[in-house]
Amino acid sequence: MHASRNVMIIKSQQQTTQSPLNTSETQRPANSEHMDFLEYDERPGRRIPWKWLFVAFVLVVAVGLAGPLNRLRSHFGKPPQDLVLFTVERDDLPIVVTERGNLESQINIEILCEVDEIRTSGHSGTAIVWLIPNGTSVKAGDLLIELDSAPHQERLDQQILETDRTRANQIQAQAKHENQITQNETSLADAELDVRLAELEVEMFTDEESGTRRLEVDAIERLIDDVNNEIRSAQANLMLRENEKRGIETLFKLGYAGKGELDRISYDFLRAENEFATRVNRLKTQMATLSKLQNYDLNMQSLKLHGRLETTRRRLEQVQRNNEALTAQSQAALDAANQALAKEEERLERYKDQLEKCRIYAPQDGMVAYAVSASRWNREEIREGATVRQRQHLLSLPNLNQMQVKTAVHESVVDQIEPGLSATVRLDAFADRVYRASVRSVAVLPDPGGFLSSDTKVYETVVTIDEEVQQLKPGMTAVVEIHVDRLEDVISIPVQAIVQVQNQTWCYVEQQGLPVRRPLRLGRSNDKFVHIVEGLEEGERVVLNPMAIFDETRQRDERIDADMDDLPVADDVAPAADVPALPAAE
Repeated sequence: MHASRNVMIIKSQQQTTQSPLNTSETQRPANSEHMDFLEYDERPGRRIPWKWLFVAFVLVVAVGLAGPLNRLRSHFGKPPQDLVLFTVERDDLPIVVTERGNLESQINIEILCEVDEIRTSGHSGTAIVWLIPNGTSVKAGDLLIELDSAPHQERLDQQILETDRTRANQIQAQAKHENQITQNETSLADAELDVRLAELEVEMFTDEESGTRRLEVDAIERLIDDVNNEIRSAQANLMLRENEKRGIETLFKLGYAGKGELDRISYDFLRAENEFATRVNRLKTQMATLSKLQNYDLNMQSLKLHGRLETTRRRLEQVQRNNEALTAQSQAALDAANQALAKEEERLERYKDQLEKCRIYAPQDGMVAYAVSASRWNREEIREGATVRQRQHLLSLPNLNQMQVKTAVHESVVDQIEPGLSATVRLDAFADRVYRASVRSVAVLPDPGGFLSSDTKVYETVVTIDEEVQQLKPGMTAVVEIHVDRLEDVISIPVQAIVQVQNQTWCYVEQQGLPVRRPLRLGRSNDKFVHIVEGLEEGERVVLNPMAIFDETRQRDERIDADMDDLPVADDVAPAADVPALPAAE
């Protein structure tokens, strides 16, 4: 409102200053109304029209504002003082990303504490007995650190005894397992033999030609045949004795034979009769035995033999299962003993290795650099007598002949950086040296930063120096220039000439001694120049310090405001139509 008001006042004043020219009759409009507006009536007694009073008032105001307006007019149309100009030319534009970083070794071996923490007397950690001075140049195999090995030696001695006891148990388990295998083989052989004998007995019993069953039946049948023969012999003897008895009885009756002869022949007859009865009874017995053998004994014996065969077979299966169980049991005991021995031997080897790791040697040539804790609140000092924990970083051993720079690339240009791009490295300590380098890696995720870091996203980038270096130390400040691309024969201007406000981009171009605002369309840029795609021509001159224009404009506005405060406010004065335009450097 204040600016528009000032412009409005300036326009009104300009119009009023020109009004005397418009009142001359040579420039009077032909319109009758304007003729009446400018006509002066000299007749006496007539009242002066109000329009003439308004014209007189305007003339008085114009005379009063002439001085301040001349001062205001002098503020416009003057170029700012001390402007620096740059002549636009066509040239090649190297697209280079420049970042600062710190020097470090490409081959940086971190020496860690690999010794276990043994708690003794309420204290944990391992004490440093001897430590090589910081910054010492060492060769591969040189002693770097010696840690307290007394607790580890004591633990190793105890482990040796425990390993020997475990080895004795393993030997005993091995012997038991071998004995069990032998016992199992013996038991299995006995069981198999019993099965085989039972099978042979069954085969021998059931053989129709020469088996036990056939032999027993044949033996009884042969006895029966013998008994039948004896019966026939006894029967014949009985008949003979009976005939002799009848003959002697007849002779005894006739008196030709005595009493003794009759008694003798009677006795012989009775004995022959008894012998015949005995043979008959014996035949019956043998027939009953044969019947019993055929109907019962043979079946019972067959059942017994088959039952024994099945029993021996089942016993064989039982022996096999028992052997498997006993073998598995003894094998499990042996495996447990072997595992226990392996564990103890592994622990023994680890304790030996722990004892050896109490003395740390240099794995390569380099310079000793003590580890520095990243936390400012919990710093772990590396010194003789200090206790260190397992996996703690003790020192680093960088190779000073092969170095690299770790830097951070801004998120606006990280998409242009890729591994393999060529680069150059300059060091603040050796400003006259330039090293050939190349991009090794670009982080995928941004650096998280710390608690006090800004919201600007940067990506860690590693640039390796592609040549052997001398006299360089880790931590030196380096400037890296990454060569992204090279634009040939283009128009470019320094980046300080560009002005960007929100979505508008422009620069100031000198025209007739005054800076004029020129909108631009930008292309790619480096840290010094930016490619102008549209908006400038070769040979034009641009302002390199546009902030001077802003400062001059601000001072001019302040002077205008001060002069405006001296002007009377005329809200009723209509603005003029023709006002000179302000310069472009607003």
